[in-house]
Amino acid sequence: MISIKIDIRDRDKELVNLSFEIDKSLALVGQSGSGKSLTLKALLGMVPNSLNSKIDISADFEFVRGESISFVPQNPFTALSPRTKISKQWFRDKDIAMELFDAISLDRELFDRYPPQLSGGELQRVILAMALATKPKLILLDEPTTALDPKIREDLIPLLIQLQNRYNFAMLFVSHDIELASKLCQDMIVIKSGREIERGKSQEILNSPKEAYTKELIESNFRRREFRE
Repeated sequence: MISIKIDIRDRDKELVNLSFEIDKSLALVGQSGSGKSLTLKALLGMVPNSLNSKIDISADFEFVRGESISFVPQNPFTALSPRTKISKQWFRDKDIAMELFDAISLDRELFDRYPPQLSGGELQRVILAMALATKPKLILLDEPTTALDPKIREDLIPLLIQLQNRYNFAMLFVSHDIELASKLCQDMIVIKSGREIERGKSQEILNSPKEAYTKELIESNFRRREFRE
């Protein structure tokens, strides 16, 4: 179990005030500007110096960014250097990389290619392999399906669950898509303006939301999906 408390302020204005626990998987969902990205920045130690931030993390492991905690960014197309082969980016050990490529069903030949030679789905799997290379206890996922087409987006969820069962890590999944988040995470917190609006089991919130803001978030998700289709 990982317990986290985050308080971020801009002078006298409170931007984020959250307290939560991550057992296996937790989704933080909310509209743009709700404080999701700022929460991730706090966990990654990337809050601007102009802000006052306090973060308290309690876990049964040593909290080391880049080792016990890994990060999967939103856009795989901008996460890697386009002029550097995959094999020359972030991986420390080729044997571990090959094991992870097998685990996420990536052709080993892609290891010696450049990022522009890979599809969006392949790049996202490479990013996942990199995140897993340090054997983390917690992986932060910042809307990792946003830049992917619908089919690849749907395939990523069972892959993440499969990897979690195999490598035994916890997940904090940040997204505006409440339906997608409910498919991946057992627990969910809905946030607005950096504060908790509603929390509970993901499917229960999706099926029986209590707060008007949560209902609006669900409805907006379905409207966007109908527009895309």
